[in-house]
Amino acid sequence: MSGRSFPVETLRSRFPGLRTAESCVFFDNAAGAQVPDGVIEAVRRHLIEHNVQRGGRYPRSLAVDAAIARARSHVAAFVNARRPEEIAFGMNATSFIRTVSLAVGQMLDERDEIIVTDLDHEANVATWLALERMGAKVRWWPMRQDGGLYVEDLLPVLSARTRMVACTLTSNALGSITDVRAAADLAHAVGAEIFLDAVHYGPHGIIDVQAFDCDYLVCSGYKIFAPHMGFLWGRHEALLRLPSFREDFIPDEPPGKLEAGTFIYENVAGMAAAIDYLAEVGRAVPGRGGPAGVTSLREDCRAAMAAIREYEQELSRALLRMLRVCRAEIYGLGEEDRVGRRVPTVCFNLPGVSPAAVTLAAAAAGIAIRDGHMYSPRLMRRLGLAVESGAVRVSLAHYNTVEEVKRLGAVLARVS
Repeated sequence: MSGRSFPVETLRSRFPGLRTAESCVFFDNAAGAQVPDGVIEAVRRHLIEHNVQRGGRYPRSLAVDAAIARARSHVAAFVNARRPEEIAFGMNATSFIRTVSLAVGQMLDERDEIIVTDLDHEANVATWLALERMGAKVRWWPMRQDGGLYVEDLLPVLSARTRMVACTLTSNALGSITDVRAAADLAHAVGAEIFLDAVHYGPHGIIDVQAFDCDYLVCSGYKIFAPHMGFLWGRHEALLRLPSFREDFIPDEPPGKLEAGTFIYENVAGMAAAIDYLAEVGRAVPGRGGPAGVTSLREDCRAAMAAIREYEQELSRALLRMLRVCRAEIYGLGEEDRVGRRVPTVCFNLPGVSPAAVTLAAAAAGIAIRDGHMYSPRLMRRLGLAVESGAVRVSLAHYNTVEEVKRLGAVLARVS
């Protein structure tokens, strides 16, 4: 969907954080996106009408049970899970990576090798490295100079001892997309499993766990236009096998065995509302239309993410073009003809200007961007950058515009 047909201005009006008097050009979406009005209303209504514990027999408590079941079904549709019970809710993606990694550590046998990458967010690296204390042997799937992971480089790392391949679907720093289906095929061919960090890809493209043929996937709601929360998807049979901490009264089956303690119900209600918003976007795609219920929630979300993906490629091209004009050093895929292999998240540096100076200049002009190591210190070292200063990151979402990119370009031109 081109910029002319994508309803960006209509969608922007749904995000109160983009239209307040103090609003700025928000280009820090990789750290957490803004939320639409329906999400805010869902959280507000939950806190007013259903701010009670689930599991009771009275109407408000029963309403919480229903809201959680609805959210589980919504997220299952969003990721194309086979059944809602494959979705577990919690605080964030990192806590779920740790939950699964600890369980895997307890199941190590002759398959004691874990493969990680130097492209990933540290949450999907350090959690697995910690298993070395439990006897795991860590092997590395190296990133190439263009900032991507290639399955040709995974093949020689795999062996009959491989237990798990842990990798990102999309880099939260460089925006590069991994061919995870090809990686899953290779992992499964040697009897291993694959664990995907989909946190950064969530707001940018279609998540389909069946098409990916992955075994586990984590995501964070606050990247997908929802409040702060996280969720885990896992193959039902894989989740059944995982050892986990649970209280005695919790059955040893998903999703309860993976949801230790009480999670934040109002934020889970907000997650369901965020998926409702995406479904609305999908029904607004030209040539589709129709009221809710005519098409499935999965079909609506799929249409939304396909349209968002196409529009964001236009944003990527505009961003890369602007950065080249400003003589920026772009890390990772910098060619406009390769935007199909990235999302509109770019790390760069300007010659002779510190990353902090760039972000401060942008902040003074009302533009929110970020500098630092982006929670990927190993990646920064691979790029030859000091972890302490890192790079500048600009991360766009579907409510951003080419005109906003031009505003940032004017600031960079002044400081470069």
